[in-house]
Amino acid sequence: AVRAHHADIGGMSPGSMPQGATELVQEGLVLPPVRLATQNGIAEDVMSILLANVRTPDERRGDMRAQLGACAAGRASWRALVAREGIARVQQAGQALMDYAERSAREALRALGDRVGRAEDALEGDGVTEDDVRVVATVRQQDGRLVCDFTGSSAQVRGNVNAPLAVARAAAVFVLRTMLDDEVPMNDGIGRAVEVIAPRGTVMNATWPSAVAAGNVELSQRMTDTLFAALADAGIDVPAQGQGTMNNVTFGGAGWTFYETLGGGQGGSSRGPGPSAVHVGMSNTRNTPIESLEWSLPLRIDEYAIRRKTGGEGAARGGDGVVRRYRVLERCTVTLLTERRRRSPRGAAGGAAGAPGRNSLNGKWLPAKCRVEMAPGDVLSIE
Repeated sequence: AVRAHHADIGGMSPGSMPQGATELVQEGLVLPPVRLATQNGIAEDVMSILLANVRTPDERRGDMRAQLGACAAGRASWRALVAREGIARVQQAGQALMDYAERSAREALRALGDRVGRAEDALEGDGVTEDDVRVVATVRQQDGRLVCDFTGSSAQVRGNVNAPLAVARAAAVFVLRTMLDDEVPMNDGIGRAVEVIAPRGTVMNATWPSAVAAGNVELSQRMTDTLFAALADAGIDVPAQGQGTMNNVTFGGAGWTFYETLGGGQGGSSRGPGPSAVHVGMSNTRNTPIESLEWSLPLRIDEYAIRRKTGGEGAARGGDGVVRRYRVLERCTVTLLTERRRRSPRGAAGGAAGAPGRNSLNGKWLPAKCRVEMAPGDVLSIE
């Protein structure tokens, strides 16, 4: 299997990360499971449906073919492994790896003893209103399982900060993974040691046709923040809160789209100060090189730097964030899905809070979640 984030899959806004979406179909093309390729090659009728619904069809065709190529390379490697080791040994080894990860996770949890902790936080609006979206987490260690209970969180909202249950489970697995030694393999054996309780119809377990694009990138961040805070409330040594947002920035112009997320500061911990200018928590995107961006798109980066003295002060200081300033060369639309603009990341164990973020266009303040038009020469600043 190959998972990728495409720069556009249709929907109401370039880049398919729309601010203000209230239902799933506004966020992009929704495809049920269909075959993109068979033994006879690419299913061109399916490909044509996909390409007819996106803003950059040539780029999407190339990226889809790259995904198919990755699957072909993976298939060849698995066949070579089975040919060398035999199917029984390969299956046995795979099961053993997952069993080992599960044992390691359960042993680490049992070593904590009986613990219970609770924490509460909020998202700064859902993209439709600026009303807080409540996130509540209770954690407990129960017979070698980490039980993460989100009961008490907000009901699903009109905007797109909702999430399917899989995102809540991923957040819980991520938090548990950070509590394990590095040599423990990352596989679903860890997930066997996690139980997630998220009532149906809440933001953590939204029902169709709720919009969910920002749930995967922003609610996931707040879930991890709140789970860590609940673990700290239970007396477990975990880091202070980090940036708590993926800082989603999406540009779209005539024949081009661009989407990236921006790093920030990680919270400090008993192990030492937090690192600066890194992707924090439930994020998995690389830094976009300025040279690559400027070569391929009508954008220029006026500044990309560490935002000094923004990490919370303390015995172990929090990491600093970043500042990134984009100058556009063509008329375009930009969509922002960001967080921690009103609520600062909290310190821990007596440490101070970090600085909140800030968005602006030509020096004028922008909301955390918005969609604006930009003219040639305009400068967007994300701090």
